[in-house]
Amino acid sequence: MVRAAVLPAVGAPLQVTEIELPEPGPGQVRVRLAAAGVCHSDLSLSNGTMRVPVPAVLGHEGAGTVVSVGEGVTHLAPGTGVVLNWAPSCGSCHACGLGEVWLCANALTGAGEVHARRGDDGTELHPGLNVAAFAQETVVAASCVLPVPDGVPLTDAALLGCAVLTGYGAVHHAARVRPGETVAVYGVGGVGLATLQSARIAGAERIIAVDVSPEKEELARRAGATDFVLASDTTPREIRGLTDKQGVDVAVECVGRAVTIRAAWDSTRRGGRTTVVGIGGKDQQVTFNALEIFHWGRTLSGCVYGNANPAQDLPVLAEHVRAGRLDLGALVTERIALEGIPAAFENMLAGKGGRALVVF
Repeated sequence: MVRAAVLPAVGAPLQVTEIELPEPGPGQVRVRLAAAGVCHSDLSLSNGTMRVPVPAVLGHEGAGTVVSVGEGVTHLAPGTGVVLNWAPSCGSCHACGLGEVWLCANALTGAGEVHARRGDDGTELHPGLNVAAFAQETVVAASCVLPVPDGVPLTDAALLGCAVLTGYGAVHHAARVRPGETVAVYGVGGVGLATLQSARIAGAERIIAVDVSPEKEELARRAGATDFVLASDTTPREIRGLTDKQGVDVAVECVGRAVTIRAAWDSTRRGGRTTVVGIGGKDQQVTFNALEIFHWGRTLSGCVYGNANPAQDLPVLAEHVRAGRLDLGALVTERIALEGIPAAFENMLAGKGGRALVVF
């Protein structure tokens, strides 16, 4: 038996309870978690913004140590440090054939899922986003883990599984920020902080952080922001004022709300680029008129998992960590136990802090 945070029903409070894990079968591995980040996607699953079968063990951003492996797993051994990969690409669908592994049609289809059971009554538990990281241990398909690169502390490595890959990918793959460009980042949570650091790594000349909370300014500046703007109805105008009335070259939206997507678009220069990272609900409708689309010549694009390829990007991120360019610990504003996840959800809703990290 191991302890886990279980979502009993959509909209219900998480319950920390004991669960029973199966032994790893063919092509599977058992991992003892060192840490798991509390991501906004977990909140979206718990409140119904994103669909998940229930009851479920949530958590998808984690790292730990291989405990045991099933038949046929030869590239991993007990004792290996690994990062959980919640969206493993199949390599055979249309998107994978195009090299767009972040859009893999089979990444979240349920193939290879391993179901634990609740310890008190044997109820089967769905593994949220494949990996069920809000637990002391988990059993996953071998494709759902990648070795932790050398030089990256195991606890900090959890952040590579989602926040950092997403923020780094949004800057380097989706928006393709070039040295000397100006960037605005809307939302200074875990992903936003990773995005700010990544914009600095990309060589952005001016990096403007935008958030509803004035307490986020210090966090944003430590991550690389040169300016901080408190979100309001006049935010796009303020950003143009900081950029010779032009607007930024790139805006990255990490919130997932119609008003911030629209503001990010309005913040960019003529011909600018807006990348939407935040996951919003179906009720969040963004509108544009046909004339402004023509006149401004701007680009608005979605971004899934930072348009990242974890197998290729993790070694690159590790090199930035080793060189001191990427500070994983700076994303974390609180380290908690499993019981602290509901409070971390409340802080996200209130716009407080960066990343909460469950440390086992």
